[in-house]
Amino acid sequence: MKKNIFSRRKFLGTSILSATGLSFLPKTTFAKIPQFSVSEDIHQIRLGFIGVGRQAMGILNGMMRIPGVEVLACADVYEIKRERFKQRVEKISTELGKPIPKVDVYKDYKDLLARPDIDAVVIASPDHWHALMAIDACKLGKDVYLEKPLTLTIREGQELVKAVRNNGIVLAVGSQQRSDLNFQHAARMVQKGRLGKIKEVLVHVGQPEHPTPYDLEAQPIPKGLDWEAWLGPLPKMVFNEKLNPPISLNPEENEKLWGAWRWYRETGGGYMTDWGAHMFDIAQWGLGMDRSGPVKVTPGQAGIPLKYIYENGTEMIVGPFDEGRQGVKFIGENGWIKVSRGNFDSSDETLKPTMERPSIGYPPHYWDFIDSVVKRKDPIVPVEIGHSTCVVCTIGNIANELGRALDWDPIKQTFPNDWEAATKLHYNYENGYKL
Repeated sequence: MKKNIFSRRKFLGTSILSATGLSFLPKTTFAKIPQFSVSEDIHQIRLGFIGVGRQAMGILNGMMRIPGVEVLACADVYEIKRERFKQRVEKISTELGKPIPKVDVYKDYKDLLARPDIDAVVIASPDHWHALMAIDACKLGKDVYLEKPLTLTIREGQELVKAVRNNGIVLAVGSQQRSDLNFQHAARMVQKGRLGKIKEVLVHVGQPEHPTPYDLEAQPIPKGLDWEAWLGPLPKMVFNEKLNPPISLNPEENEKLWGAWRWYRETGGGYMTDWGAHMFDIAQWGLGMDRSGPVKVTPGQAGIPLKYIYENGTEMIVGPFDEGRQGVKFIGENGWIKVSRGNFDSSDETLKPTMERPSIGYPPHYWDFIDSVVKRKDPIVPVEIGHSTCVVCTIGNIANELGRALDWDPIKQTFPNDWEAATKLHYNYENGYKL
């Protein structure tokens, strides 16, 4: 019998963290480069996947290449995607020369979570399901790799932080740029003061930045899709295939586009959360604002960009800059650094990275999660950081929706003396769901 080392081990290293307040936590997580050496005592990590659309297929391909990882099951409300998952596991196993495992499939993710032989889950569902699924996983002792953005609402994020810490769970957020050398180096140079005092940070998340009301036309619900289960706590909405893009198995044809739920106010946060969860994350990291955030946000309107203001006066301005790539530009008294995926530039050659990470055969961000599960330690993006990043994204959307400047308390996580803004911290779950 293969050894499973995770049955009773708990996340002791950070279990003392407060479930109700984060004010005493260190605000800065310094950029570092993790070493790639999974513990020698690792025998087997058994994974289940919840939500197996386009993003999950990429994660599956990476996770299965990590030594010791075995995929046992998936859950999804769309039958054809469950079947594709099984076939993809078989295909990757054959490619890697591994025995083909028995993969069980479920429509209800709770049936997957109930299995005692599953150590951890990968959750890549639409945003409105993130909190409920992850909290349920925490209550059943499953470690979690959760796609970004952490949650759809700020209150959901607050409750998820509590669930992770109260249950001793390792939760890693899929903000993979923190595992990229270019982004790590940029954050490190800013934190070390190489640019001097930071005057402003430019962040481009893509356009249009903010979500729009759902306006897709009704289409017939395809066979094998449980649309009511897909909606979950959301109000009733008509089905459109752009929300859950079709695929075929014979011939094999995968999604031609990303699920459009991310672009609509009822189901996502637009580019502000979809790419902001990556780019604001790097900006916050460099500024030393992890587990904290800005104190004021002003909406983008009439040609004036959305702007965040931090307590020390630093401004973070949202919109295209330079070549128009989605990325981050730190501008300080002594120079600037600009970083995006696959690109790094700076005002001085001495600010540029000089080392390369050797290839390890699988994405370092996925490895970091597996290594954290083994060693019972915080991953490079733990739940509190995923939450504080998500908060930045969401309060920007709220300011834009209300069309006025908002004060924000990043420690108490409230809009001080602003009842109208406070109503936007969550929405009323429907169909019998409760947070």
